[in-house]
Amino acid sequence: MKIVIITISILSFFIFNFPSTFRFEESKRIINPDSSVTISISVVGDLMCHSPQFEYAKVGKDSFDFSPVYRNVKKYLEASDFTFGNLETVTAGKENGGYTGYPKFNTPASYISALKEIGFDLLVTANNHSLDRNEKGILKTIDEINSRNLNYVGTFKSQQDRDSIRIFDIKGIKIALLAYSYGTNGNPIPIGKNYLINLIDYNLIEKDIQSAKTNGAELVLVHFHFGEEYKREPVQFQKDVVNKTIELGADIIIGGHPHVLQPVNFYKTNNAKLDSGFVAYSMGNFFSNQQARYKDAGMILTLNIKKDFIKNRIDINKVNYLPTWVFKGSTTNGNEYLIMPSTNISETTISLSKSEYEKMNQAFDDTRYIIHKYTNNSKLKELKD
Repeated sequence: MKIVIITISILSFFIFNFPSTFRFEESKRIINPDSSVTISISVVGDLMCHSPQFEYAKVGKDSFDFSPVYRNVKKYLEASDFTFGNLETVTAGKENGGYTGYPKFNTPASYISALKEIGFDLLVTANNHSLDRNEKGILKTIDEINSRNLNYVGTFKSQQDRDSIRIFDIKGIKIALLAYSYGTNGNPIPIGKNYLINLIDYNLIEKDIQSAKTNGAELVLVHFHFGEEYKREPVQFQKDVVNKTIELGADIIIGGHPHVLQPVNFYKTNNAKLDSGFVAYSMGNFFSNQQARYKDAGMILTLNIKKDFIKNRIDINKVNYLPTWVFKGSTTNGNEYLIMPSTNISETTISLSKSEYEKMNQAFDDTRYIIHKYTNNSKLKELKD
């Protein structure tokens, strides 16, 4: 087990000054207080499931296997100490309107099984599709995530669940993860149940960040679902939200929703543990059916964070990014999707046509350009084997 999970209840802290909800997992690593430690946190972009994706993954009448999609990137995801991404669908069960893609998603639960198998630790569930199957969809999705021993943040089962801050002890570094969405595509939140999903609200964000720090979080990572689709630059709303969240004390900010990559940057933090924070405005698509240029490109972003236990100092040591591209086509296994990394192309399990190879390399070059557009910081480097 690579993490210790601590869930702290905000309400109980302020009412009783003692947390009512804790979840711990035993750490098998003994920390030497006279040493330093470096951890790796990997994040990917939007995890979509349009109808062709689950049709390609079908292996029986009502059975699906999404694991082969990730066979070329699995080693990078499972190598990190903590891996997460945005689950932009619900798994409400076939009985709740059948399996569907856009505009209202409902995906086989085996989609989550594959993410667990390849090394994911947490799924962000706050996005504009969270209510695609109403309250039932949120609750059933959380149940499916829980049943696979994965963590979730952004949607919740109750007020107590919402008010419980997710703090993860990763080799002695305590990191809080928070998540918020700009909206729900007009799907109404049931009256009196605003706890079902975190929407972007500065008062709520401030309260959550303060509670995380009060309860021991050394770093606060915030995930936002925001922006305009297919814009390769952050719009003013994204910039405003990021600047305000920096002001409120966030250390790391990750974004999703535009379905294309947007620039990353380092920033001067405010009342935060890290002196230099990091923002990725949009992680793009990691797995989707969107095949046009920019929409089929994503990346695995890995932050290496170092803590000096003697000086009680934490820094972002380096940030690696691995460009990825989504192949869709026929292989010796039949019709399938496959996420292709920019490393070890010669070792991949399919043969690409000339046009596919050119399209893939164009995606990689596009990613390199946009990721370095705002910064030439020496800590930011492409991962190369």
